[in-house]
Amino acid sequence: MQIAIHGITDERFRRPLQNIANLFFEETTIQFGEEEAAELVVHLEWHVTEQITVSAVLIEQSTNKRFEAAHEEVLILPATEKEQFMQVKRAVSHAYLQVLQQLTGTIQKWGILTGIRPTKLLHKKLQQGLSMEEAHAELKEDYLISDEKIDLMQKIIERQLAAVPDLYDLRREVSIYIGIPFCPTKCAYCTFPAYAINGRQGSVNSFLGGLHYEIREMGRYLKEKGIKITTIYYGGGTPTSITAEEMDMLYEEMYASFPDVANVREVTVEAGRPDTITPEKLEVLKKWNIDRISVNPQSYIQETLKAIGRHHTVQETIDKFHLSRSMGMNNINMDLIIGLPGEELPEFETTLAETEKLMPESLTVHTLSFKRASEMTKNKQKYKVASRDEVERMMHAAEKWTADHGYVPYYLYRQKNILGNLENVGYSLPGQESIYNIMIMEEQQTILGLGCGAASKFIDPVTGKITHFANPKDPKSYNDHFEHYTQKKIEMLEELLDNEKSQA
Repeated sequence: MQIAIHGITDERFRRPLQNIANLFFEETTIQFGEEEAAELVVHLEWHVTEQITVSAVLIEQSTNKRFEAAHEEVLILPATEKEQFMQVKRAVSHAYLQVLQQLTGTIQKWGILTGIRPTKLLHKKLQQGLSMEEAHAELKEDYLISDEKIDLMQKIIERQLAAVPDLYDLRREVSIYIGIPFCPTKCAYCTFPAYAINGRQGSVNSFLGGLHYEIREMGRYLKEKGIKITTIYYGGGTPTSITAEEMDMLYEEMYASFPDVANVREVTVEAGRPDTITPEKLEVLKKWNIDRISVNPQSYIQETLKAIGRHHTVQETIDKFHLSRSMGMNNINMDLIIGLPGEELPEFETTLAETEKLMPESLTVHTLSFKRASEMTKNKQKYKVASRDEVERMMHAAEKWTADHGYVPYYLYRQKNILGNLENVGYSLPGQESIYNIMIMEEQQTILGLGCGAASKFIDPVTGKITHFANPKDPKSYNDHFEHYTQKKIEMLEELLDNEKSQA
């Protein structure tokens, strides 16, 4: 879809206008002023005095149909130039969203919000001292978020604060993400750093050498500075792709190097691919007191698993779940994906019925996202996915099923190009929430990423400012430069500590 915008030349508007258009259409292109190839023309005007007044007129070129909307709001004063622009941008987005909704007949329940962490907004408003009612009213007014989504956000906030009562007081601690970039095969929807492990043992050995170095050096620094670890999370890839012996050595390094691992609140290992789970690997996990793992079916439809490149069977998922449970894994998460190729509501209901037989402690319901670099996105014509309405019906089925079976939502995030402009929601039985998932989503503390493709988020404990830093995604680049990336993270941590001292 090509959209010509009249009345705007400021490039700062391009991204928000494109993001909102992407909620309605695939592969949108925004042009300022040029109409030749445009399918839609939008005229936007605004005036700023003591209030902001915006008008929007959308014309569909093929039919000459015309849609109009207006928005007014009081200008918040005093305001810097940047603050005033942000309010104007939001006001323009309101009117722009309204004409697109009129054109398509689709109401966006998340309103103009295109960010991936909605609950973070609600946390911030509550931390500022607003009542729940005041915070909800602001979300509705500022972003046009529906009552349904605000209610979901509130439930999640309450569950998070029950699970982590000191959530707002953990900025002087850190959590650790450890990325293992290997999988048995690569799934069609995946863009994580994940490389088929077969035939790459030399690369695996080199990678693990670098990872041990990172763990040792980072642990040494954290011990020197007296910095506590809240949670540790092994992701990837599939961390259980490596051998039981390699896992054993890695966890031994973790206990030897990191401070006070015995009192870390939670250690999670993704064992997402059932075909990587063996009795020997489960024995290693048990040896090191790790009992929170993921065993991810994604779907219980065998044809779907084949289509997306997962080489395990439905029965293998069930068998490996029971094996994990019998060997002491007391907190098992399972991931399901809504909208996989060829699936509609009946197939998803089959997956929910199979999940009911297992009753994992937590369940993450993902909505398929067409990530730019994935095989599925590159070959969309090959993968038939459900309509927006069907995807929404599947999401409602998940909401009802989880509520009926005692699960409560405890985190959510959204992604670009997500089917139906919906969300990914983590559900758990009360008391079985993943603390790491809460910490990574709500950005209340620094997350240190170790390993291939691992991203770090450095959060200033005084100002809350976030600085991102990522290790290389491919094993060769990581193997060549892991010492540099380790030192850089230590320097960035040191800078945060210096900033804290200077502002104390």
